[in-house]
Amino acid sequence: MNNPVFNENRINSITSTSGDTMTVSGTIHKTTMLAAVTAATATLAWSLTSTPFAVPVMIGGFIFGLIAVLVAVWKPTLSPVLAPLYAVCEGAALGVISHMYNIQSGGIVVQAIFITFGILFAMLALFQFRVIQVTDKFRSVIFACTAGIALLYLVNLGLMFFGIKMPLMNDASPLGILISLGIIVIAALNFLVDFDNIEKGAAANAPKYYEWLAALGVLVTLVWLYVEVLRLLSKLNRR
Repeated sequence: MNNPVFNENRINSITSTSGDTMTVSGTIHKTTMLAAVTAATATLAWSLTSTPFAVPVMIGGFIFGLIAVLVAVWKPTLSPVLAPLYAVCEGAALGVISHMYNIQSGGIVVQAIFITFGILFAMLALFQFRVIQVTDKFRSVIFACTAGIALLYLVNLGLMFFGIKMPLMNDASPLGILISLGIIVIAALNFLVDFDNIEKGAAANAPKYYEWLAALGVLVTLVWLYVEVLRLLSKLNRR
């Protein structure tokens, strides 16, 4: 019960259906499509950094992306529309923020992309070979850690409104770097829960539109991981 977009509690509430149902391959296909849409939109948004629209696009992308996720959680039948919408919104935001980081520390965007997808495929291999078992205890630990990080983000955001930067979140000290590494580890472990949820959803004969919801869950984790990898590389570059 970790990723709120598509979690075990939701899976357990699914009743079998005789119609077209969710499959693992279908979910992989839709996840790939969403990642491609995100990348394409980010590429277009990259050029906006030198214009007055850059910051509004970045903030608007993150806000409307969050709204799309929340509505999808509340109304899963809308996920075939909301998942691509989230991909467009987050792509726009990531394109701007990636260019900003690239200006500060040239070359880290390409590094961040390779590291992010390297972690994704590494976690997929660990899941496929059952190196790490997704047990109830594992889910509980990841949920607690993710909730704690979310609270940390909220506190950091609140302080930023008052012009205060949280040192442990933003500086390049050894402790700041260690915190970034810890967040990246938790984000990576979220993939295991996402993959397990996909398998269980397919086994439960979830409706076909749940493929979009599950793909959205993976994309949410992927975006989170990418941003945190960017932050870490930026910190390392400042040392």
